[in-house]
Amino acid sequence: MKSFRIVVSGRVQGVCFRAFTLDLAKYLGVSGSVRNLPDGTVLIHAQGEDDAIDRFLNGVSSGPSYAAVADVQVKETVFEKELTDFSIGF
Repeated sequence: MKSFRIVVSGRVQGVCFRAFTLDLAKYLGVSGSVRNLPDGTVLIHAQGEDDAIDRFLNGVSSGPSYAAVADVQVKETVFEKELTDFSIGF
């Protein structure tokens, strides 16, 4: 099990990026959360098995059809506790 902090920039707010991320995470069995940041980026905390995380990162690197992802910064974080769900934060 791995844990990551992901920051996605570009046209990623106001284009259903958080809902897309939630659906993708639930489909792949990834736990964590997603929220918009004041600077226009999207912050994702994701936790899951290697294959699921790889597929998840690939998906958020593209985003939904109206998004235009410019950059994805991924940082592996310390695994502190196992998360059981994925949620949208505000």
